[in-house]
Amino acid sequence: MWRVKSLDAILATAEKKSLHRSLGPIQLTLLGVGAIIGTGIFVLTAAASQKAGPGMMLSFVIAGAVCAFAALCYSELASMVPVSGSAYTYTYAVMGELLAWMVGWALILEYAVAASAVSVGWSGYFLGMIEHALNFHWPDALRAGPAWSLNGFVPVADFSHGIVNIPAIVVALAVTTLLVIGTTESATVNAALVAIKVTALTVFVILTLPLMKSGNFAPFTPNGWFGPHGTTGMGVFGAAASIFFAYVGFDAVSTAAEETKNPQRNVPIGLIGSLGICTIFYLLVAAGAVGAIGAQPVIGPEGQAVQPGSAGFQAACHLAANANQLVCSNEALAHVLRQINFPLAGYLLGLAANLALPSVILMMIYGQTRIFFVMARDGLLPDKLATIHPKWKTPHIVTIVTGLFVAIAAAFFPVGQLADISNSGTLFAFFMVAIAVMVLRVKDPHRPRPFRTPAIWLVAPIALAGCAFLYLNLPLESILVLPIWGALGLVIYFAYGFRKSHVGRGLVGEVHELDPDAPPTGLPGAD
Repeated sequence: MWRVKSLDAILATAEKKSLHRSLGPIQLTLLGVGAIIGTGIFVLTAAASQKAGPGMMLSFVIAGAVCAFAALCYSELASMVPVSGSAYTYTYAVMGELLAWMVGWALILEYAVAASAVSVGWSGYFLGMIEHALNFHWPDALRAGPAWSLNGFVPVADFSHGIVNIPAIVVALAVTTLLVIGTTESATVNAALVAIKVTALTVFVILTLPLMKSGNFAPFTPNGWFGPHGTTGMGVFGAAASIFFAYVGFDAVSTAAEETKNPQRNVPIGLIGSLGICTIFYLLVAAGAVGAIGAQPVIGPEGQAVQPGSAGFQAACHLAANANQLVCSNEALAHVLRQINFPLAGYLLGLAANLALPSVILMMIYGQTRIFFVMARDGLLPDKLATIHPKWKTPHIVTIVTGLFVAIAAAFFPVGQLADISNSGTLFAFFMVAIAVMVLRVKDPHRPRPFRTPAIWLVAPIALAGCAFLYLNLPLESILVLPIWGALGLVIYFAYGFRKSHVGRGLVGEVHELDPDAPPTGLPGAD
């Protein structure tokens, strides 16, 4: 379980195709802004408002700060090990196969469930657009999945306000089909979609900020910092745990370290710069939404705080008095523009979301298949998953399996719950990366580091504490998903991966057994 894949063996592969260092701080910052801005702000504004009210503005700052500390740790390992597999590969090289498997398994949860969340978010904007443009009402039973809640520890579905989300299934399967037949987006198309997203959000800010009313910000934290007593995942910190989803994508900066001029200086500029710009942008969008029409949470039938997506929340949103509330909208930003008498701008913003979000789904499913691919290449998953289609030259089996999982989750779960579940996997992966960077500083202090995390013994523990804190502020069902998913992963690992591992069978470079109780050697490449 503790055998390690040698860093030297990993780097030998990477060095065969070293990349030209051409990116400066401005290019890195713009790369990060393009990768970060999008899904979360379009999709999660309503869910965050239900948890924290106007206080979600503080949630954006908290989530961005935790992300910044995690990003600095991530960058050191990304610059040392510039190969596919992200946190999974880093953990394999530092802390051993078992923990690497757990990180890879958590990343599967992150990518696939995130793709489902974006699919549901796209569905909301799609339905809003066709209903307002064509005056056509999509059947309620086919526009959303059931509302989920816990009865003790048993999940219970309420189908009274929705059965299955058909548009979310369609977009997930359409993107999967594109990936199977080998259609990928070009850099030019991606740049155009980033421009569409940023332009749409900029127009939103310009139209809403002049109409802000100070009264819409009171009370600022209606559910407090931790939520009302007896609730989990509510309040400002609960919203921060959900909003973390809106910042995922910064690793585009970290993984570009190999192509960066003077990475020790430019990587932190790109990371902190892109996170800072996105945080300010998010705050402006949130301020515009709150100030224009208000963002107070709806309450359950007994006057209690209710989670977004729960049965109590759905019942509250179906009351006529709450029909125009921001928190009840499936297309929050377009809804705000229509409420302040900019229907055409609302329509165009919905169109922008419809154009931009499928590319995010594509990249999420693609990232998921890449993690599967790397794990199958290491022998931890069956080689059959890495089978290449003879005609389309794509890993069609793993892509189809992933796409079906994404479509099923998107069909039956609301966007806020999917984002929270995805965050549980993401936070675990970042937690492990923060540990790995400290372990490697002790085990292998002399290995070249193109980027060194500044004040590592302060930054990494803050990243650890921040990730753990946000995880514990997720809703209870999202907290429980990670250990249950992890237990399933352990069963698969010991039933298959432990015996079939290429490292364990001596098929990849040199294999060393790592004694977890042994003192670190400090020798370069020692495992």
